[in-house]
Amino acid sequence: MLERTYTAEAFGSAEITPVRTLAPGVHLLGLSQGPTLAFKDLAMQLLGNLFQYALARSGSELNILGATSGDTGPAAEAAMVGKQGIRVFMLSPNGRMSPFQRAQMYSLDQPNIFNLAIDSMFDGCQGIVKAVSHDQAFKARHHIGTVNSINWARVLAQVVYYFKGYFAVTGSGREQVSFSVPSGNFGNICAGHVARCMGLPIRRLILATNENDVLDEFFRTGRYAPRSLERTHTTSSPSMDISRASNFERFVFDLVGRDPALVRALWAQVEAGGSFDLAGTPHFARIPEFGFVSGSSSHADRIATIRRVWRSTGWRSIRTPPTGSRWAWRSRSPGCRWSAWKPPCPSSSRPPWRRPWAQARLSERFRGLEARPQHVTVLPEDVERVKAFIREHV
Repeated sequence: MLERTYTAEAFGSAEITPVRTLAPGVHLLGLSQGPTLAFKDLAMQLLGNLFQYALARSGSELNILGATSGDTGPAAEAAMVGKQGIRVFMLSPNGRMSPFQRAQMYSLDQPNIFNLAIDSMFDGCQGIVKAVSHDQAFKARHHIGTVNSINWARVLAQVVYYFKGYFAVTGSGREQVSFSVPSGNFGNICAGHVARCMGLPIRRLILATNENDVLDEFFRTGRYAPRSLERTHTTSSPSMDISRASNFERFVFDLVGRDPALVRALWAQVEAGGSFDLAGTPHFARIPEFGFVSGSSSHADRIATIRRVWRSTGWRSIRTPPTGSRWAWRSRSPGCRWSAWKPPCPSSSRPPWRRPWAQARLSERFRGLEARPQHVTVLPEDVERVKAFIREHV
């Protein structure tokens, strides 16, 4: 199954995740080589094959409910198109994704793909997915599954490329490497946390955010305060326009000594519209044990990073990697190598990032994509309306 999934044809090279050196000790791990040019392809392509294998053995079906801020939706739909016994219901924030990523999803005219544009931010879409998943009777009756990184198989597959990145830039198993990771939903860096817990010699995991710096605030101060829809910024890096990070709960579980009662109590405060603060507690004092540090960036910071990388290396980055490479560059230290993630293609960004050179880099299969007819249903942020749509189409 792995050999069928990770092919040079699907990922553009036999190396699957190639490494580019930007400067001595600073490297870029290419994760955007897959069918939709998103790092999510690395897990989604495997997940699609895992689902099909399990369903064929059991003779059952699966209705996937997911939410996307830009990357997950195209990658999930590309992995599930035509799969027997699988339907996909993908929620996205109405009008808040890049035109390219909307077109990747909405231009699909396939009987097992349903796109729902929700009048909300990503957090609202993700909230609906969680609410449906918590309705055990509905979930069982309609065979609901997930493809977001709340699905453990997603995180599992992503752990692998931390090891790949490490061994690609080191000469032995004794060197330390730090990873600077653009972070919105905490899934990618959660995989790095798992890799570090498994023994990979990671010195630091730098959590790099954009203007939606809720996670950065926590790692700096101990306070976790998700923002409302009105206070969540719409930025030039839309895949990171997230206030409630789904996988963050997994890390906090480890941070508080795997105390489920405490985690439930903390998240009860969050679900009630509040926050929690671990500052001054023994739990927050443990942050250095896990190697986490954080930083945020503004649009101007990202432009400056693009310019600096271009002038220094001749490589033109876009959108999310400036968020990660900015902090890799600023945090370089002797004796430690750095890796930052290469993100989806330039056309997954909002203007003014989309320049003619970015369009020219698109492969032929994406030419004219945004001009194709689009198939999408717009719904309010209403769990019951989404459930009704699922009932009508299964």
